[in-house]
Amino acid sequence: MVIAVSSVAVATLAHADLTGPPGTTLKAAAERSGRYFGAAMGRDRLTDNGFLTIANREFDMMTAVNEMKPDATEPNRGQFDFRAGDAIYNWATQRGMRFRGHTLAWHAQQPRFWGSLSGSALRQAMIDHINGVMAHYKGKLYAWDVVNEAFAENGSRRSSNLQATGNDWIEAAFRAARAADPGVQLCYNDYNIENWTYAKTQGVYNMIRDFKARGVPIDCVGLQTHFTGGSSLPGNFQQTLSSFAALGVDVALTEADVTNASSSQYQGLTQACMNVPRCVGITTWGIRDSDSWRGNENPLLFDRNSNPKPAYTSVLNALNAASTTVPGTSTPPSTPPSTPPSTPPSTPPSTPPVTGQPGACTATYRTASTWNGGYQGEVTVANNGSAALTGWTVQLTLAGGQTVANVWNGINTGTSGTISVRNAAYNGSVGANASTSFGFLVNGSTGTAPGSLTCTSP
Repeated sequence: MVIAVSSVAVATLAHADLTGPPGTTLKAAAERSGRYFGAAMGRDRLTDNGFLTIANREFDMMTAVNEMKPDATEPNRGQFDFRAGDAIYNWATQRGMRFRGHTLAWHAQQPRFWGSLSGSALRQAMIDHINGVMAHYKGKLYAWDVVNEAFAENGSRRSSNLQATGNDWIEAAFRAARAADPGVQLCYNDYNIENWTYAKTQGVYNMIRDFKARGVPIDCVGLQTHFTGGSSLPGNFQQTLSSFAALGVDVALTEADVTNASSSQYQGLTQACMNVPRCVGITTWGIRDSDSWRGNENPLLFDRNSNPKPAYTSVLNALNAASTTVPGTSTPPSTPPSTPPSTPPSTPPSTPPVTGQPGACTATYRTASTWNGGYQGEVTVANNGSAALTGWTVQLTLAGGQTVANVWNGINTGTSGTISVRNAAYNGSVGANASTSFGFLVNGSTGTAPGSLTCTSP
């Protein structure tokens, strides 16, 4: 049975405004840098006024807990039931929220009839399910978790009936999803992929890298971020986010919860996301402890009486302190840029910003973050003239022993000594009194910033 999905327009990505006043809600604070802050919601919460009050006030992205999973949406072959998912979707979008679809293909909560299928018959049933569900929500969602939890802890593929149809089943799911809805973000979602050195993380990373190299359509990676206590936030979490992002995909924290709502853990995971330009947002799996699948661990930002916990303030402050924006929140590029891998930042060098020679086109350098053996740099290209720039090239000189490992939002010539970086296809036009920026990753000593900056324009 099918009911109509509301025709209310889905809210677009927030316009970044890091110079504005601090946000007083989670969504307002996240929107300052063009990100979102979301939650998961079950249909039973539609009659829970306490939940709805907080959801409407604090969140701008919603995910259905179970109501869009395969068993809920296709109880019988070819017979779809969207009533529960639509009810949540309509409530959220009527209040200006966007929506993440969860999930299309998973080893659990499958339609009952899948259990009697195997091989090509099961593969076709999966594709038919993707087509049927995505047709219903076409053009209405921000993103879909196309495939959920397909890897084992040792980095190999999880043993499942879907895996038994062939190792290309995940690729087939993503290709079917892109054909069904060319405009929605297509994501792979999993847990225990937050630690960069973990075998499962590397297994997922290698799959994404392979997909991007071969043109398999994938737009984002969801890290569920279920942390279990005081030491579960890995010190390399930001490196994990940046490394995935460097492949040319967005990253998102999709099901966050932390045992006893540790303020330091919540602050750390939020800060890591804020430090990675392509980390687009955070979703908590529920709102209050009473909503959580881990309720006895009290893992969410609001207690059972709907009061914010200290962790709420830690998250709010970290969101407001963001110093990077999601690429494209001001002037969307035609081709999404990628960001390089990095590790958690230490205190940047005290070296003052380096500014290129004056003129219509100027270049200003800053160190975004450093770690043992490298740093991340950013150059702002500004147009101080009265006419628009139609392109730009920046030259800069690296210290001895330093080499560029990656550049984003620009195209480099050379990797050591004096190098040049010209505009990418999407950011060469810079209006009067406007600016753009590019970034890069450097391996080597961190004590000396690049010098001798010049900026020229045709």
